[in-house]
Amino acid sequence: MDTAKRLARALVVPVLFVAAWEAISRAGWVSPIVLPAPSQVLIRWIAYAKPLEPYDPAQGSWLAWAFSGELPHDAATSLLRVAGGFALGAGLALPLGLLMGAKPIVYELMNPLVQVLRPIPPIAFIPLAILWFGLGNPPAFFLISLGAFFPVLMNTIAGVRNVDAIYLRAARNLGAGEWTLFWRIMVPAAMPYILAGVRIGIGVAFIVVIVAEMIAVNAGLGYRILEAREYFWSDKVIAGMISIGLAGLGIDLAMNKLNARLLRWHRGMEG
Repeated sequence: MDTAKRLARALVVPVLFVAAWEAISRAGWVSPIVLPAPSQVLIRWIAYAKPLEPYDPAQGSWLAWAFSGELPHDAATSLLRVAGGFALGAGLALPLGLLMGAKPIVYELMNPLVQVLRPIPPIAFIPLAILWFGLGNPPAFFLISLGAFFPVLMNTIAGVRNVDAIYLRAARNLGAGEWTLFWRIMVPAAMPYILAGVRIGIGVAFIVVIVAEMIAVNAGLGYRILEAREYFWSDKVIAGMISIGLAGLGIDLAMNKLNARLLRWHRGMEG
């Protein structure tokens, strides 16, 4: 019952917003080219999502057929780019962050360079990415990995450097070596910071992939929005934006579930 009440409260504002939007559009206060009605956007979204041809078992599996529509194909393409770019960026940031957090000498050597590069937005690297990698997936992967790199790196460093000294002294008193101290004390204690960085990094990666697809590639949600703008299909633009929002919401919910599962011990200590 409590879940139903929370869901009802969460839907109040979105439902009122959509109703007001529909009323304004239907009243003719704005041009449908500028702001199409939600019902028009829904019709376009359904057309965008449905498969291009009727299902024919002889042509392949039902899964391939389901993803033959523009929206499923574009969404899958964007998500694969996010996954690949994020894996690359986080895969480089995590060990470097652990090393910088655990070894003061490495931190002193690397931190000046990190602090110079960190404020530069990944979008500023677009000209260089195209110059270095050309068009297509390589520049997109580079930009996405760059967007994911620094949130994971900085949170990992902060997590390792903020491990409570009591844990370290207690482990040393019990005879723990440096390797055990690192893997059994520092890394688990820093895990809340690391997972927070992962969550932020995925969010940044999703933003970057949309921008990269508007410039360097010819498929994906960002590309489709740019294409719709060229033809003044504002309903398709908004349908693409809603698709991006839903995909982002799904990723965030998945990260919340992962955090809750991996940090059960941490939740228990807080309780």
